[in-house]
Amino acid sequence: MAQRIGVSAEGHGKMCLAVPMELTDVRTGGRGTARADGIVRDVDISLIDDPRTGEFVIVHAGFAIERLDRAEAEARIALFEDMARRVSTPEFAS
Repeated sequence: MAQRIGVSAEGHGKMCLAVPMELTDVRTGGRGTARADGIVRDVDISLIDDPRTGEFVIVHAGFAIERLDRAEAEARIALFEDMARRVSTPEFAS
């Protein structure tokens, strides 16, 4: 993404978002690793039935809360990228 989502135009005030991420590792005990935009996070995958490496999930506050198919994940990622471009413009700051 062009700019990390979560920082306001003034540079403060973070907002928590649910982010589409790809599962890169599924471990026992309801834990896994997910990746998005070069960021890798340990996530709780216990809320997802039969999670599999390579699947996309929505991660919120460290929990995978929804499974996505690849097309839906790519659409949501594109939306985040568009939002990041828009908030980095001078028009947004005014």
